[in-house]
Amino acid sequence: MARITAGIGTSHVPLLGRIIDIGESETEQWNPVFSGYDFTRQWIADEKPDVVILVYNDHATAFDMKLIPTFAIGCGEKYRPADEGFGARPVPEVQGSPDLAWHIAHSVIEQDFDLTIVNEMDVDHGLTVPLSLMFGQPEAWPCLVIPLAVNVLLYPAPNGRRCFNLGRAIARAVSSYDEDLNVQIWGTGGMSHQLLGERAGLINQAWDTAFMDQIVDRPEALAEIPQTEYIRETGTEGSEMVMWLVMRGALENKVTELHRHYHVPVSNTAIGHMVLKNDG
Repeated sequence: MARITAGIGTSHVPLLGRIIDIGESETEQWNPVFSGYDFTRQWIADEKPDVVILVYNDHATAFDMKLIPTFAIGCGEKYRPADEGFGARPVPEVQGSPDLAWHIAHSVIEQDFDLTIVNEMDVDHGLTVPLSLMFGQPEAWPCLVIPLAVNVLLYPAPNGRRCFNLGRAIARAVSSYDEDLNVQIWGTGGMSHQLLGERAGLINQAWDTAFMDQIVDRPEALAEIPQTEYIRETGTEGSEMVMWLVMRGALENKVTELHRHYHVPVSNTAIGHMVLKNDG
C-alpha cells in the first residue's frame, strides 16, 4: 500500500525562487539561506519519493475574489508554472498524480472534509519555490506532485485544528491506496512575516522557534492556537503556518526531527525549514 514516510516544512518566499533562477544562491549574501537546504537535497535524493502532496496557498493566481476554496486538491495530470506578473519561472512543468489525488479526494470527502476538486490550474511560487529548494533546477521534477491549496489569505480561513485534522484524514486516505508508493507531504508558508501596514517587516523569532519545537512532539497543542494569535504574534502572513499543521497531522504521533534550519532576515520575513520522519 502507499505510505507517508516523511514530512517537510518550509517557507516559500518568492524572492528565493528569483535568486535560484538567476544563479545567485551560492553567493556570500545568499549562501547562509540556501545552505540550510543542503542536508535536505541530499536526503531527498536518497529517499526518492514517488509522490509529494504539497500543501501551499495560492497568491491570487489560480483563485481570486470570484472563487475562494477553503481547501482545494489538484487532480490534473500537469500544472504549468504561473505568470505572477513578471513571466513564468523557468522551471519544469509540474506532473500530477491524478489516480492518487482522486483517491484522496474521494476518501477525504467521505471523512466529512469538503475539498474543491481542481483539474486545471497554474501553480505559483507557493508551490514551485519549495520544489526548487529541495530539487534545484532539474530538467524535470523527479517526482509527481499533488497540489493541496489552503485559503490563508481571506477571512474566514481554516483554523489550526481543522488543518491538523485534514492531515489525519489525508494519512488515512493514502494508507488505503493499493499501489506501493513512497509519499511525502510538505507544509509550506511562514515563518513570521507581515508584508503591509504599520507592522510591515515584523519577525518574531521566539514564537517561530517555539512553533518549530512544538510541532515535533506537541502538535495538538499547536492546533489549538487561534488565528488571532498567529496574526498578533507573527503578522498577517504568519498565519500561513497552519499549513505546516496539515503536514504534521498526516504524520504519526511520534516523529524524528532529521533537520532544522531558521534564518532571518530573508526579504522582510523569517525563513524556516524542517524535515520530520515517521518513526514507524
